[in-house]
Amino acid sequence: RRLNVRVNIELLSVSNPVHKKDLAVRLTDDTDPFFLYNLVISEEDFQSLKSQQGLLVDFSAFPQKFIDLLQQCIQEQNKDIPRFLLQLVSSAPALDHTPVSLNVVETNPFKHLTHLSLKFLPGTDAEIKKFLANCLKCFKEDKIILEEKLKKTEEDLTRQLSYTQQTLSEKSRELDKLKNEWTSYTTALSNKHSQELTSEKERALQAQTQYQQQHEQQKKELENLHQKSVQQLQNRLSELEVINKDLTERRYKGDSTVRELKAKLSGLEDECQRAKQEVLSLRRENTTLDAECHEKEKLINQLQTRVAVLEQEIKDKDQLVTRTKEVLDATQEQKVILEESTEEKQRHIEKLETTVKSLSAELLKANEIIKKLQGDLKTLMSKLKLKNTVTIQQEKLLAEKEEKLQKEQRESQEMGQSLRMKEQEVCKLQEQLESTIQKLEESKQLLKTNENVITWLNRQLSEVQMAKKLDTPASAHAGGRAAVSPLAMPDRPSFHSSGINHPISPFYAFQNFLEPTHSKNGNSQCPVQFNSQLSKLSRCSDAHTVPAAGHTANKENGDQLGLEPKYFKKKDDSIPLRGLSQNTLNSEYLRPYLPAKAQPSPKAAGTPTSAYFPG
Repeated sequence: RRLNVRVNIELLSVSNPVHKKDLAVRLTDDTDPFFLYNLVISEEDFQSLKSQQGLLVDFSAFPQKFIDLLQQCIQEQNKDIPRFLLQLVSSAPALDHTPVSLNVVETNPFKHLTHLSLKFLPGTDAEIKKFLANCLKCFKEDKIILEEKLKKTEEDLTRQLSYTQQTLSEKSRELDKLKNEWTSYTTALSNKHSQELTSEKERALQAQTQYQQQHEQQKKELENLHQKSVQQLQNRLSELEVINKDLTERRYKGDSTVRELKAKLSGLEDECQRAKQEVLSLRRENTTLDAECHEKEKLINQLQTRVAVLEQEIKDKDQLVTRTKEVLDATQEQKVILEESTEEKQRHIEKLETTVKSLSAELLKANEIIKKLQGDLKTLMSKLKLKNTVTIQQEKLLAEKEEKLQKEQRESQEMGQSLRMKEQEVCKLQEQLESTIQKLEESKQLLKTNENVITWLNRQLSEVQMAKKLDTPASAHAGGRAAVSPLAMPDRPSFHSSGINHPISPFYAFQNFLEPTHSKNGNSQCPVQFNSQLSKLSRCSDAHTVPAAGHTANKENGDQLGLEPKYFKKKDDSIPLRGLSQNTLNSEYLRPYLPAKAQPSPKAAGTPTSAYFPG
């Protein structure tokens, strides 16, 4: 069947992470809105298509060449036998959302040549919806434009109609006047013409008689002239016969010269054919040289593009090298801590290796015993063959020896099983070693974050104490302590030592971090609460700081200071920071401010990190 298909060709430029160009081709049918096939060709896909179908065009010139082929198909579509055809071939019997190949075919009496074959994928439901939405949007825009045009045309036409009606009434009046004038004018003209006709008829009769007399005189003169010309022609004929004889003689001579010239011409034609053959061979050589030149130009263009891509890769690699250097600086600091932990693990591994060596020595001894027993068996079998007439007592001895052998084989099997168990234990120990190394790395990262948070908290507490000294000197004279919370928390610190430039979101809530305050009016407690939770660190280079919301406190009324209660809720996806809670709670300065639930236990284990809170 034949269809009218709309082909849309677009060049899409992508600049993330490398500047690329993609060719997007879309097949649609104006009558069928669900007919949608898409094809996106990148530069790499074009190279494979070029090698498969033997194309001689680069990616930059391919869209224009494809458009030229489509225009040729459009020009030939109304002919009975078109030269160029567009074939849409599907593997299924009908176009039921299956991949389709679009072929540009040139027909001739000998063969159908496919210049280009492209595979299109059917549009998904989302793509069809998007396409239909765009079509609907375009139709609505066209509708709005047409409605505006219609309104304008209606207004123009109403104006023109009123104007034409006025002009029509004026013209009809003028027409009536002209009709009256025309009737009077025609009657006058008809009278004039009738008088002129009568006078002309009389003149024509007189002229006719004059022309007849002149004709007779001319006839006589022509007869005399004819007789004179006949005599002259007879004399001329005699002269021409003499000339004809001379010309026949000359013709015979010319025929002989023509024969000689034909012989010369045949020789010259042979030389001309040889020259043509040489010209053809030279043209073929010229075409081959042109093709080689074209291929070399293509190679030069490809190499230039490769050079540009390699330069971009070198720039990216330079950036990677700078980043890896920064990471190396951080890892070298981590390496020192890891070496100490690995030494302890190596000692443990050496102990395990000594146990393994002892087990292997025992296994070797068991193997030697088994070999000796096998040698005894061989000797006994040889004796059995030679001594068939041995008494029953010797047979009993052999039976006892066989029982001993079976016992020893069982013992060897048990030893092998124990060896396998030991090997499994060694594998488990190795897995435990790997897991402990991973935990060490995690604990090292946690330690660094803990130290940074502790320094940040020290800074915060020092600022709080300084603000307390400046703002409330009266409470210091009374011997009490007033809790001061900043109006707005400062920006969260970024850790440059560990190579992290990201903000730390609050990850542990110092619950009920209370400080008693003494005012002139009475004793009122104002809790200062810190809620921090370590967010997942992304690899973004820009650090965003989020200020914590601070609430102003009314000291006279004794309102509570601190963060909003929504920040104190524990999140399920939070990462617990073990070192921070233990180290901060073990410090002597935080102990009087914590409630009974938050007091650290004496058995709590943590890495020894000192924290100084002034005041």
